[in-house]
Amino acid sequence: MKIAVEGCCHGELDKIYETIQYMEQKENTKVDLLLCCGDFQAVRNEGDMKCMAVPPKYRQMQTFYKYYSGEKQAPILTIFIGGNHEASNYLQELPYGGWVAPNIYYLGYAGVVKYRGVRIGGISGIFKSHDYRKGHFEHPPYTKDTIRSAYHVRNIEVFKLKQLKEPMDVFLSHDWPRSIYHYGNKKQLLKKKEFFKQEVESNTLGSPAASELLQYLQPSYWFSAHLHVKFAAFMQHPNKDGKNPKETKFLALDKCLPRREFLQIIEVEHDSSKSNQLEYDLEWLSVLKATKDLLNVTPNTWNMPENNGLHSRWDFSATEQIKEEVLNDLGNDLAIPQNFSVTMPSYNPNNPQYKRVASHIVNPQTTEFCARFGLVDINAKVRQQDEEGGEFDAAEDDIDSGGSVEDPSEYSTDNSVLSSSINPDEITLEDDDDEEDEQEDISVKSVDPSPELTPDFSNLRVLSDSLAGSSDDAIDSTNDETERSESSQTEGEGKNTERLLKRLSDENGRGSVKIKRRNQAIYTAEDE
Repeated sequence: MKIAVEGCCHGELDKIYETIQYMEQKENTKVDLLLCCGDFQAVRNEGDMKCMAVPPKYRQMQTFYKYYSGEKQAPILTIFIGGNHEASNYLQELPYGGWVAPNIYYLGYAGVVKYRGVRIGGISGIFKSHDYRKGHFEHPPYTKDTIRSAYHVRNIEVFKLKQLKEPMDVFLSHDWPRSIYHYGNKKQLLKKKEFFKQEVESNTLGSPAASELLQYLQPSYWFSAHLHVKFAAFMQHPNKDGKNPKETKFLALDKCLPRREFLQIIEVEHDSSKSNQLEYDLEWLSVLKATKDLLNVTPNTWNMPENNGLHSRWDFSATEQIKEEVLNDLGNDLAIPQNFSVTMPSYNPNNPQYKRVASHIVNPQTTEFCARFGLVDINAKVRQQDEEGGEFDAAEDDIDSGGSVEDPSEYSTDNSVLSSSINPDEITLEDDDDEEDEQEDISVKSVDPSPELTPDFSNLRVLSDSLAGSSDDAIDSTNDETERSESSQTEGEGKNTERLLKRLSDENGRGSVKIKRRNQAIYTAEDE
């Protein structure tokens, strides 16, 4: 099965689908699935656009609304996670995941699904320690603080994912797992992004929560985005229970722009006996059911149960009994229903509504999902408390799940060693550089990388030099490019050692075929 992996989408669905279709024609192949690693920007209308954590001057409609309204149909089954530039109000309607448009599926705050027997998991958002142990309490209308905290990873999602025991094939995160840069060509990474140097040297770049999941889940593939650079790594995990060590191939990709390495196609073994319909993952649904009482919809901090003498239960992994209950709930049919529904009017370019504001909507998909499995709709619970006047004072003394005074976060907030560098390739908030995210100092257990291990993505193809290509032959793109010497040319210099597809237009649209730059206002930085 061929899977296209895309980095930061930034609302450029038309361009991404056009690129994949061109590659299919060029290579006489068929892509079966598209995975997007965040910053998807499922913006339906002007109200959604105001819920994106970017300065107002960067808010643009892009093309998702066409797929939401039915004007266009996604040509490939698309699965995505959330990043840190999202219409958070829409994604919050689907905390457990669901269809944001026909054939486009969101994995939720965290989620696991199966497609043709391939197990795909993911976690949305980016890491910030001061929000990590809070509940999902944010709702529209957002404040200047909650519009950002809405997309911050929470410990409950990491806890749920750590209850899984069955092997994971593919995992998605928006920000990189911390320490992953030690397992690829670090020198080449720093040549492309020299402002990462201090964070890399102090081991503070990336998410410690994602690093924890990487070490626990040990998926065959892990894909990320966020830092707007292509980077491959290969991690061999330590032996567990005397079994052969597992290996993870990591790949981060860029954002969808000309001359950027934003798309890669991999071939993954699948079960040909399975249908082409997206399916629930039985173990994940069982974990959701087992952890339903660990709900927190307040800004108060909340520790997950541990085997430390303070909790009567700390293991919420799926039992055979719960799996049997879930199968009965499903009628032994794991297929995810095609139950997308429009919950808000779509943008109309002929009649724009600039004064439209976001509403706090309960999505019928989530209502149906929760009723089916006996779960609580987090978004509906937050709205209920809001309507009852239950606003929360985040400044009050935080309490943990044991009712004691707040313990220190499991991830230190010591920022003394952090770099003040700024990524010039990012969108930043005017009053808070959220894109570089306050990277807290933490010691992360990792396996020492072996010099013998090199990333091997020899079965991959990449469109890395344009949004479309010429009639030149395309060749396999091998990610051992990350192991090449520093003498190799960096991105944008036009002398990459791998043979790239010829551009049809430059940044100004000149060339034999003009490709319109739909988000010119957002991406004002020059290409490297």
